[in-house]
Amino acid sequence: MHTPIGVFDSGYGGLTVLKEIEKKLPQYDYLYLGDNARTPYGTRSYETVYRYTLQCVTWMFHRGCPLIIIACNTASAKALRTIQQKDLPQLAPEKRVLGVIRPTAEVIGSFSTSGKVGILATKGTVESQSYVIEISRFFPDITVYQEACPLWVPLVENNEQESPGADYFIEKHINNLFRKDKSIDVALMGCTHYPLLKHKIEKFLPPGVKLISQGEIVADRLDDYLKRHPEIEERCSKQGTLRFFTTDSTDDFDNHAALFYGRSIKSEHCNICDAN
Repeated sequence: MHTPIGVFDSGYGGLTVLKEIEKKLPQYDYLYLGDNARTPYGTRSYETVYRYTLQCVTWMFHRGCPLIIIACNTASAKALRTIQQKDLPQLAPEKRVLGVIRPTAEVIGSFSTSGKVGILATKGTVESQSYVIEISRFFPDITVYQEACPLWVPLVENNEQESPGADYFIEKHINNLFRKDKSIDVALMGCTHYPLLKHKIEKFLPPGVKLISQGEIVADRLDDYLKRHPEIEERCSKQGTLRFFTTDSTDDFDNHAALFYGRSIKSEHCNICDAN
């Protein structure tokens, strides 16, 4: 049976995570789903994000995925724990759903010498306090500061990341973050869209601040997870295949995807309501 590792995002951003996972673990098969018809998730309520995420996870389970990575910070913050604790035992107790916040929280404190970490993320992720809670579990002495950047995702999705307007909003939010504490020495891009803004973010960061992207961290932690859980790893098919699905226009998805994934792809349309 074809049992790919699933990677889910509300849109295109998760492709930056998939790119790093595939680079680290090229032997596995992958199925990517972007819920572009209902993006963005960042401004939606907990209940809405949970409902949408559960529908997409169910759809991916029905297509054989024994393991799903929710490569969306908002969905990881607002829906993952409920799905893991409430839905998975009834829906598919032998399968697993992982997110991107916990793997990042497990290591981010090791990058800081000042003990001050900054999180740049969507409004939904910031309001969830998920990074503050998770980082405190692994690094109780680390102080976490957050800054919501509500316009950064629209800038990327509208291909405005190189515009003067992008400079204005990037500088504004970085300045807001460092006004909270000038001794922050690590800044996390807590949204999978933000790597496309990396060079501009770096331009406005104070000297010496380390900018962290999630893709490589998630790939490394997934490798470790599969080694520690052979009962899951053995069920993941290994032919090096990739399939991409979107709930919206495949032409739009394919045009945008190359920007996030680094090469052209051919996607397929799906209707996640079929899962229900």
